[in-house]
Amino acid sequence: MPSGGDVRIIVDGYNLIRVTELRQYERVSLEKGRDALIGLLAEYRKNKGHSITVVFDGWKEGSFAEERDRRQGVEVIYSRKGEKADEVIKRLIEKAAEEIAVVTSDREISNYAVRRGKSSIDSPTFAALLKGRLSISPQIKENPCSKEEDEGQRGTTRKKGPSRRLSRQKRQTLASLRKL
Repeated sequence: MPSGGDVRIIVDGYNLIRVTELRQYERVSLEKGRDALIGLLAEYRKNKGHSITVVFDGWKEGSFAEERDRRQGVEVIYSRKGEKADEVIKRLIEKAAEEIAVVTSDREISNYAVRRGKSSIDSPTFAALLKGRLSISPQIKENPCSKEEDEGQRGTTRKKGPSRRLSRQKRQTLASLRKL
């Protein structure tokens, strides 16, 4: 089994589907979109060895009880009727003792995860990672100053120190991405 199974990935299912080409399957039916995503996540899990949980909304048309399933090695959770996937994800974050990376572009969930010491990766970034199009450099690189800033700073010394460092959240996300 591949190494690196030390990060549990929690995926906001419909959020990820809707920022990738998987939305073409969802246009046919929600089930086809979910199946395509689970297949993609299962392949990633097989290659990387991470534990993956995907959460789907069931709040409009779901069952009155939360439903859980395991498909192709991926844990699948459907929120109960009247409850959004966001609430399920928050509960999973709250209960988790292990290292967690939450995949969502929902700012509220992302901030919630980060405030609890977990990592958050936006859906487009994770989609690129799934397809192997994203490579994470082993070093954190600083963003160079823009041309306008350089022109305004000629003849002066460049700033150094903490003001040029990435934020703690960005450093934490980059560290998680390297593990994924």
